[in-house]
Amino acid sequence: MTQLRPMPTIDAMALALDEARSAAARGEVPVGAVVMRDGAVLSRAGNRTLELKDPTAHAEMLALRLACEAIDSERLVGCDLYVTLEPCPMCAAAISFSRIRRLYFGAGDPKGGAVENGVRLYASPTCHHAPEVYGGLSESEAAGLLREFFRAKR
Repeated sequence: MTQLRPMPTIDAMALALDEARSAAARGEVPVGAVVMRDGAVLSRAGNRTLELKDPTAHAEMLALRLACEAIDSERLVGCDLYVTLEPCPMCAAAISFSRIRRLYFGAGDPKGGAVENGVRLYASPTCHHAPEVYGGLSESEAAGLLREFFRAKR
């Protein structure tokens, strides 16, 4: 089992941003995610959809899977997720199903987001679990990584 190490909250988003930068270096959309519980990092991941040829290999999905493995459970009760971009509908649903306690995200996503934009999954009466949501954490840095990545692609 992975050894857990304590880490302050603000460092969790710094780790997510590191994962986003690593994703960009691999040619992936720069999104990173970290799952924490009781001040300890359970998992961290960046987008790997191109590398794995898997449309579900978003940073959040990978981080959730790794965290579930780390605690040997399909539920992440008492865990917090830090992600650099507002989750899409697929990731927002997985966050709900995994019972994440708090979701912290950096940049909003007017086109593909599903938390504060788009379908607003957690506001739906059919959503069985809605985490506490805190947007805008390290927003300018997270948005800047995305802007730079897509500017370079054009």
